[in-house]
Amino acid sequence: MSVYPPPSSSFPTLPLPQIRTKSVRHLRGIQKTVLFSAMIIVSAFIVSIIAFYGYIAWMLGNPAHDALRSNPKLAVGLSYEDVSFPSLTDASHLNGWYIPSVVSSTKTVIFSHSYAGNREEPWMPIYKIAAALHKKNFNVLMFDYAYANKANHVSFTGGIKESKELLGAVRFVKQLGASEVIVWGFSMGAGTTLQAALQTKDINAMILDSTFIATPDTMFMNIKSKLNLPEYPSKMLIHYMFPYINGTGLTQIPYQKVLSTAYSVPIFFIHGKEDERSPYTIIQHLADNQSANALSTIWIKPKAKHELVYDTDPKGYFKKTMEFIDKVSL
Repeated sequence: MSVYPPPSSSFPTLPLPQIRTKSVRHLRGIQKTVLFSAMIIVSAFIVSIIAFYGYIAWMLGNPAHDALRSNPKLAVGLSYEDVSFPSLTDASHLNGWYIPSVVSSTKTVIFSHSYAGNREEPWMPIYKIAAALHKKNFNVLMFDYAYANKANHVSFTGGIKESKELLGAVRFVKQLGASEVIVWGFSMGAGTTLQAALQTKDINAMILDSTFIATPDTMFMNIKSKLNLPEYPSKMLIHYMFPYINGTGLTQIPYQKVLSTAYSVPIFFIHGKEDERSPYTIIQHLADNQSANALSTIWIKPKAKHELVYDTDPKGYFKKTMEFIDKVSL
């Protein structure tokens, strides 16, 4: 006689463990795919951020420059010589124009051009200034910083290498017989002049128009005026990327020493009160540091923007600069 129901051992066994194993494996496969995709997306985002800030650092170190459009002879009838000379460290080679005085003279003015400028300083009546100095029996040197010449394949360094190039220019005119050297700088070229003056006693006076001091804040302020970037982490990333892209770090710029130094030579600061690139308060602070020198002075022009003081008052510009030249020249 059969037993009903049959023993449990007689029932077929369902393959539940197999079903669970396949489900787990499938779930883990999905998780790995999602994780891998997320890693790719995050990596691509990080690479794009690095590339973006690297490009900004490259742009900072390689500004666009116009080609030379004229020369002293064509512009104002001044005879000149094509000249070339090395930087103080022989790390770069500079080209320029030397305009000798009609009479033998030991007085020379060197122009130090702005960040995106060249020896012609397109924002200024540079040839008219050279002609006015020529009438005062000054020799004049107009030259290009190495980074302004694409053929040199070098980057802008915030005045670190450029100050050595300016010192090379000073050495060059001294070798030509100059005993009195005045440097007339514009914007970043003015800031570079201040860096150079920390390293030599061969600069006898400075005229500094729209002085730009490359502090982290002023550098970022100028970037932000063109690209609306958050201060963090933008400032940190740009300063981190700059030396890798351009070879020299912006942190090497001695801006703190420049801002705290009382220079031993007379300085004439020219600045616009509405300068949008270099706040006039910084330059006022610089000028206040020079109070012990009776020949140092500052002209803050109301309503003038960066490198546009001359445009707001051409007559006043020439009058004040030439009066300073007369006071400090031997």
